[in-house]
Amino acid sequence: MRVGLIAWDYPPSPSGLSTAAREIAESLVEAGVDVTVFAGDRTGREEANGVAIVGCRPRQGGALAHLRLRAAVGHLAAPLAFRRAVLAAHRERPFDVVEATNWYAPGALLATRAPFPLVVRNSTPAAFSRDPPVSLRDRADCAFADRLERRTVRRCAGVISNTGEGGRVIVETYGLAPDKPRRVIGLSLPPAMLAAGRRAAYPEAVEPVRVLFVGRAEARKGFDCLMRATEMLSLEADAGALPAFELRLVGIEPGDLPIMPVATRQRIAALGRVGADALHAEYEAAHAVAAPSRFESFGLVYQEAMAYGRPVVACALDASAREFVGSSGAGLMASEASGPALAEPLRRVIADPDLRQKLRAHSLAAAGRFTRETLGEETLAFYRDVLAQPR
Repeated sequence: MRVGLIAWDYPPSPSGLSTAAREIAESLVEAGVDVTVFAGDRTGREEANGVAIVGCRPRQGGALAHLRLRAAVGHLAAPLAFRRAVLAAHRERPFDVVEATNWYAPGALLATRAPFPLVVRNSTPAAFSRDPPVSLRDRADCAFADRLERRTVRRCAGVISNTGEGGRVIVETYGLAPDKPRRVIGLSLPPAMLAAGRRAAYPEAVEPVRVLFVGRAEARKGFDCLMRATEMLSLEADAGALPAFELRLVGIEPGDLPIMPVATRQRIAALGRVGADALHAEYEAAHAVAAPSRFESFGLVYQEAMAYGRPVVACALDASAREFVGSSGAGLMASEASGPALAEPLRRVIADPDLRQKLRAHSLAAAGRFTRETLGEETLAFYRDVLAQPR
């Protein structure tokens, strides 16, 4: 089987979508599939670990780059670039299936009238990941993007979700027909990360207690709750009621931080986007991982934290957190998405080294639940089911 995979970015670009794209691509290669990734973050052609990579970034100053600057219809620039590249490769050697993410619909122009079925693997819908638009232009821009996503997922040949609850949200959000072919398939972690996590010692005697956050400065990730909780706990630490602690923020720039007291700001290190080696170092040095998302389609950060045996502080509002963190005992859960509610489990983890060790043991026991073998085999089986359907 020959498969095309449309991705906004691909490693070494450091993002959750990039990591997921590599896991999908390399798991399929290990299952015997011929895989070509169409990556929107680069130009040119290359090969990595058996995966052919075709760069699809629009040429600077070209027509598509100018189109991208237009309100609303600018969202068609990337789908046009991906469509052109995928169809050119298909003419050279046909694809059996092409897969794309739902997020901002990069495969929008291949969902109908393409010479192959398009499968959509759903991450979090774009509407869940942004603040409400304010200006008229922004409202038009967001409405067009959401309509493009909905149209693509409704018209594609099949839908993959990462968890059962995530799949239910996708059906509800996009209004999918009951007979739309669907499958739940969990994502794997890179084998190198799993191996590094198993080797990583726990920094129990190191002070201050390090809490790591990996994500974006958005409400869906619970960043607002984390900032409020950190301010509250900082006051307690200053008063001697809590051990010294430090909050390390991967994916957050200093300019993303809200206005806060100087004493709180001194406990926070905003590191921005980092590469794989730096991310490994942050997980290795962390005593715990704060991941208070309100919603995750899967929650790679939960899986990464457990791979390193780090206790997770999550939010019970997220079904993935309840499934992966709460049910396994790999961490503690905030009862709601608020600063005070998040401060309660963070306080316990920072203050109690014995609790951290207990949670660490559960975290290690829950690690490695999803493998490339299952990801590749289950994805390939779903592709075959889609190909068996009349088009």
